[in-house]
Amino acid sequence: MKARIIVIDDDAVACEFLHEVLQRDGYDVSSFTSAPAALKQNLADYDLLMSDIRMPGMDGLQLLSEIQRAWPNLPVILMTAYGSLETTMEAIRLGAWDYISKPFSPEDCRALVKKVLEVRELRKHRSSEPLEAAEEAKLIGSSPVMVEFYKQIARVADSQASVLIEGESGTGKELTARSLHSMSSRRQKPFVVVHCGAIPDNLLESELFGYEKGSFTGADHQHVGLIESAGGGTIFLDEITEMSTALQSKLLRFMQDGEVRRIGGHDVRHVAVRVVAAANKNIDEEVAAGRFRLDLLYRFIVRLLIPPLRERRSDVPLLIETMLKKLGYPDVRVSPEAMETLMGYDWPGNVRELENVLQQTLLLSPFVVILPENLPDRFRTRAAVRVQADLPAWTPLEEAEREQIVQALKKTDWNQSRAAEILGIDRKTLRTKIRRYGLQEEK
Repeated sequence: MKARIIVIDDDAVACEFLHEVLQRDGYDVSSFTSAPAALKQNLADYDLLMSDIRMPGMDGLQLLSEIQRAWPNLPVILMTAYGSLETTMEAIRLGAWDYISKPFSPEDCRALVKKVLEVRELRKHRSSEPLEAAEEAKLIGSSPVMVEFYKQIARVADSQASVLIEGESGTGKELTARSLHSMSSRRQKPFVVVHCGAIPDNLLESELFGYEKGSFTGADHQHVGLIESAGGGTIFLDEITEMSTALQSKLLRFMQDGEVRRIGGHDVRHVAVRVVAAANKNIDEEVAAGRFRLDLLYRFIVRLLIPPLRERRSDVPLLIETMLKKLGYPDVRVSPEAMETLMGYDWPGNVRELENVLQQTLLLSPFVVILPENLPDRFRTRAAVRVQADLPAWTPLEEAEREQIVQALKKTDWNQSRAAEILGIDRKTLRTKIRRYGLQEEK
């Protein structure tokens, strides 16, 4: 079924031009030279509205406000020959899906319309999907190093041994702790998370061990500590290296005898709880520097080291597929070229950085297919450097295509619009191929 587009521009020539361009692309187009005339239509029947901003009577921004009130799901592209930061910000604030400055080429118009319609389909599909019960977050990966890591988790999950999880930021230390808990016989008991780095040390002690009423100023009630509340289950101490050595000493005593005494109290309570901790710093360096007690380190029977993402690059496609589903974009796919770029990156922020990149890409360049040019700047720069450095060997078919593109560009003196017409492709596709083949204009 053809997408229906409504075009509004008080310049009759510009309005007719845009009407013809879009109609040639197979869209069902209606055009008007004033906003009030367009508003007489049932805009719910349309898939996209394109409007000039500067028009007599009702301008484009006023029209946008009216559309947001009556037809909030109708995508709007605003056009203007008088672009400014203020106008752009106001258009976005009012809900415009995109904004294009005049004069623009037919190719730019086609690419923008195609993008907005694709995004509309994605959002419509996403909003119509039935809400399923949220799956429990879990570690993802099938690379050899991750399989070996899974084996280590399985071996210690149902033991009583305390575990120290080590690894770079963003690798999934809390997910590992949750996996240890969910695979153990303690799974029906509490799993309590304590972010040691986020709680001041004087408060952390009272949160962990609890306090009696009147034990200090402001203690107007009895407080059960997190260790007690995790009884029978698991307590996860994230960023344990942020804990002071004085508090480490008190934790050491608990890990030795399993006994808790609340601040200001005299009764000793025995608590059966498994301690799992994560180190956000190199634990051996912290011990050497005197910031972490060696005897406390020895209380952790098992040390698990999570491999960073750069050591398991083959897991990137699976991670991306899982994240796209989680973010609500199961139909979006990553092009082979973009995937190659992502797999070649070192990922200093690990899995957390990968999810951040996907969220940023979907927000700023929401396409059905993610191309290298849709990725953040640092990836585009890296890809360009690799193209020049690697000098890839093209297949015969690719060589022939590359040669055709070179000839068309030379023939048109590197006018990409004219070269695209000769090649029978749109300008955006031509730009993608120019980058892919590492072509540069001969000066």
